[in-house]
Amino acid sequence: MNDTKFGPEFYNDPDILEAYLSSRHRPDSPNESLEKPVFLQLLGDVQGQKVLDLGCGDGMFALELFEAGCSNYYGIDASEKMVQIANKVLKDRPANIDHSTIESWDCPEQQYDIVISRLALHYIQQIEEIFQKTYDCLKPNGRFVFSIVHPIITSSDKSRQPGSRREDWIVDNYFSGGLRKVVLRNNYVNQYHRSVEDLYMGLQKSGFTIESLRESRPMREYFENEELFIRRSRIPLFLFISAVKE
Repeated sequence: MNDTKFGPEFYNDPDILEAYLSSRHRPDSPNESLEKPVFLQLLGDVQGQKVLDLGCGDGMFALELFEAGCSNYYGIDASEKMVQIANKVLKDRPANIDHSTIESWDCPEQQYDIVISRLALHYIQQIEEIFQKTYDCLKPNGRFVFSIVHPIITSSDKSRQPGSRREDWIVDNYFSGGLRKVVLRNNYVNQYHRSVEDLYMGLQKSGFTIESLRESRPMREYFENEELFIRRSRIPLFLFISAVKE
């Protein structure tokens, strides 16, 4: 077990990155079986759309966006190693990848049709500032769709010991937002906890109209293993929100 890291440091660790890349795109991974199906439902049609991705990771999702008709893609990620991978993946596409933190990136106003973020914003401390930047960089009627680790998870990590499988979820200090030390891939990583209400009101304060709020209720067709389906039905791992700039 390593010392606690923040997001970019976490994924720059060669061992953690190797473990991530070897498991991330498995059909039965939580990302593919739980997060991605709901995210795609909320995202909808991207034909001809200019997309900004906050925390683009390895760039593989961008390939799917291009296959769906996305016209232009701009991704940012704070992990140098992720940026290197994404640049290789997208080298022949109309895409730009910027090695930058989400917090420090200078977003031009009214440039994008859609801003997305998949499982990255729980690494951000001042999330309302990011909501406002996102609102400003969207065109009128532009959409913001994101997923994060569910607040039940970031407020229940005391129920899991390093190296063990989580069997129960003890939620504590739910309304006390802030830094939480979370076990991920048998290592500690820093994530920021905030309630569903905090997220909802933060988006409204920035000017967004919330379109949809979803949780990662498992869909039976994405699970071949019945035991895994039952386990994933016990508690939501992810939270999703889509919002529009009207």
